[in-house]
Amino acid sequence: MKKLICIVLSICFAIIPCIEADTADDDLKLHARAALLMDGDSGRVLWEENGYETRAMASTTKIMTCLITIETCDLDEIVTVSKKASQAPDVQLNINKGEQYILRDLLYALMLESSNDVAIAIAEHVYGNVDIFCNKMTERALQIGAINTSYKTPNGLDAKGHYSTAFDLALITREALKNEQLVEIINTKSYSFKDVKNKRQFSVNNRNNFLDMMDGAIGVKTGYTGEAGYCFVGAVKKDNKYFISVVLGSGWPPQRSYKWKDTLKIMMFGDKNFDYEKIFDNNIVFENISVVNGQINSTQVYMTGSLGLLLKDEEEVEIRINIPEELTAPVEIGTVVGSVDIYIDSKLYTSYDIVTATAVAAIDYKFCFDKVLNKWLGSFQKIITELE
Repeated sequence: MKKLICIVLSICFAIIPCIEADTADDDLKLHARAALLMDGDSGRVLWEENGYETRAMASTTKIMTCLITIETCDLDEIVTVSKKASQAPDVQLNINKGEQYILRDLLYALMLESSNDVAIAIAEHVYGNVDIFCNKMTERALQIGAINTSYKTPNGLDAKGHYSTAFDLALITREALKNEQLVEIINTKSYSFKDVKNKRQFSVNNRNNFLDMMDGAIGVKTGYTGEAGYCFVGAVKKDNKYFISVVLGSGWPPQRSYKWKDTLKIMMFGDKNFDYEKIFDNNIVFENISVVNGQINSTQVYMTGSLGLLLKDEEEVEIRINIPEELTAPVEIGTVVGSVDIYIDSKLYTSYDIVTATAVAAIDYKFCFDKVLNKWLGSFQKIITELE
């Protein structure tokens, strides 16, 4: 069955709040305790299983650690290692107290080798204190819309109150992958660097096997702790399709390979079942709306936005245009007067505002006086012309 795009015109002002997309009923038979597949372009959830359940997230934490560092600092800054950082548990780069490193180099160790000591050193450098850094991480997650995420460590080691969901991690990753510097780091296979004094040299290698498993693969981050199990956040861009997948609790030792098997299964499901469809492009202009009591009798209205979605063949997309028959002056430019609501299988997915493009002043005493005066002057001029 082909996708159906219908346009419904309704006369109303009500805008229904956006809700989450339906989850599919497909049983992928995964090892993961929680998993999710997201359309990386639109942010729409395509499939999930326990995707909104809070869980330990292990080193997928470091996606936010890296993002907030890049957004806050100059990557050429010099980081001095503290005693606390040097004593962090494995996995370690084994940096020592008092040593200095270029921040950029440490981000490669953070994301490729998942070094826990490096995460502490970075957090202390960026905000002077690990607790403050973690609070900033949580605040940034909330800004993204990841409302069920709380950071207590910058490296993802198990801690009370340190948790996220597969959905939140997908949202965070979607935001992180907009950052070109972060993408460059996570796609690097190996990287070498030295401390500032050139006394020690390090080579770090990317532990993300998924980069070689699918065409168009992009990072993102592995993780493991005793509480979280094996975790992985992955992404693929291929043939106008952009998928982000998350698996949490995908086995425990010795089941290290489960996270790759689960991720491949999710990604192949997405590639097989979803195709990209352009719903509409920017700047849709509608017919003018009548204006009551206005110095002009109508105003132009339009909607700005574009939408493309990954859709299944059987999914139906419906566009409902909610617009009034008339407005009452005065009307200002940019006034929201209606909405374009997008429904997928009869459930609201998202809405766009319809706004006015032209202002309309209300009829007032001066307007009426000027109109009468101009009419009288016109008649007087006609009489003078006839006398001549």
